[in-house]
Amino acid sequence: MNTPPWRAVGCVLLLVVGGLLLWLPIHTQNKLDEWAVELRAGGEPAQAIIYDRTTKGRGKTTMYFRYDLGGRTYEQEVPCVEVCRSYGDEVRIWVNRADPSDFVTDFEQLSGHRGRLQGVLGAAGFAILLLGVLLTLSRVPWRRWFPGRRPPRRARTAVRGAFTSRSKHKRRAGR
Repeated sequence: MNTPPWRAVGCVLLLVVGGLLLWLPIHTQNKLDEWAVELRAGGEPAQAIIYDRTTKGRGKTTMYFRYDLGGRTYEQEVPCVEVCRSYGDEVRIWVNRADPSDFVTDFEQLSGHRGRLQGVLGAAGFAILLLGVLLTLSRVPWRRWFPGRRPPRRARTAVRGAFTSRSKHKRRAGR
């Protein structure tokens, strides 16, 4: 290859950084799913009521929960991802004893807006990875490895007026 070493290193670096950034939201979501299962198994059960529900730009809806735990009232928001309950609905939750603002709902949604930053970084990682793949593939000497087919050579006759397989029409057009 005729590529300077710094370009090759740059392409590899784009591939690595893009792959790591793309992996980050997947890893984060797996950890959040594990935390939801752990919280549901060992958390303090409580009953919450949805006291408000708002929809902001781009159709992002948020539910606002109010619940009592240990004689105190807490309020926390939960994004509508797969399930969106109505105003006034009661929802069973399991609360983290160490952090009462941390809970999981009966429809497996964690409180707060978790993983947004990782999602944005994952989208950026996908774009960087795609750029790295395209740049890496553009550096590959495809024509050297896979030479194209050359058209067959035609035999030329040296004698003028000799018989050729071309018709008169084509012969006149070529002059």
